[in-house]
Amino acid sequence: MANDAHPVYEVLALRFGTHDDRPARDNFLVDEGQFTPGSDMPMDFYLWVIRNDRHFLLVDTGFPEEMAERRGRTLFRDPVDALTDLGMTADEVSDVVITHMHYDHAGNLDRFPHARIHLQEDELRFCTGPAMRHRVVRKPFEPININTAVQGLFEDQLVLHSGQSEIIPGVTVHPVPGHTPGTQVVQVPTARGWVVLASDATHLWANIRLRSPFPILDHLTPMLEGYDRIEALADGDDHIIPGHDPQVALRFPQLPGSPGWFCLHEPVLDGIDAARTAGAAR
Repeated sequence: MANDAHPVYEVLALRFGTHDDRPARDNFLVDEGQFTPGSDMPMDFYLWVIRNDRHFLLVDTGFPEEMAERRGRTLFRDPVDALTDLGMTADEVSDVVITHMHYDHAGNLDRFPHARIHLQEDELRFCTGPAMRHRVVRKPFEPININTAVQGLFEDQLVLHSGQSEIIPGVTVHPVPGHTPGTQVVQVPTARGWVVLASDATHLWANIRLRSPFPILDHLTPMLEGYDRIEALADGDDHIIPGHDPQVALRFPQLPGSPGWFCLHEPVLDGIDAARTAGAAR
């Protein structure tokens, strides 16, 4: 459990877009008969903010309208502009954690000119290495985002981590390879305990609970073993926050006066059963 030895943070999720025309079978590597034929299972897009009265940490940066149109995604609002709801602008953000370099998590990097960008060294090595020769591997990446990250090396903006690191007091990143070699999750002490922003280490609650991974992955076994690590870092099932689950916006209360922002540091809403999220795939 998080305790008095650590600061306590609010954790906010912004639901900024969706991909709603998506068959359920597309969200799982193996269909073991858990889907109703023809059933849909949309995916939402999120970024996250960790804050208290001394610190403001952005986790992932979303993607712009041009990219949404090109990839057939629906953007509800510009995710960077949405930071103004929290009294923050991109110019004022001092630290950004990028969980991995896929287009929907590392877009808009060029709009944070003064931020330190925290990335696992293995992720940069992967997305600038020979694996990008393969079209199917490089499809979720965007050259503009990778170029921005590399440019950050020459401007002392990119901070590369090799393993577990503390980003702000009490908030740590942990490598969980599988989806990509350098995917990292973020562990945060909150008033309700340790929350883990799992990002695409589990796209949906159903992926981790059914031990049935999302089909875009680099290595299967490390991804399955990563589920165990995520569960060990979190204080319970509802303390694990998946990267794309629409249930996040149903299970957690909205931030008052800020539509689209959800309070992950608060308990799940009454009457919302955690088991429903696993059962959604059945």
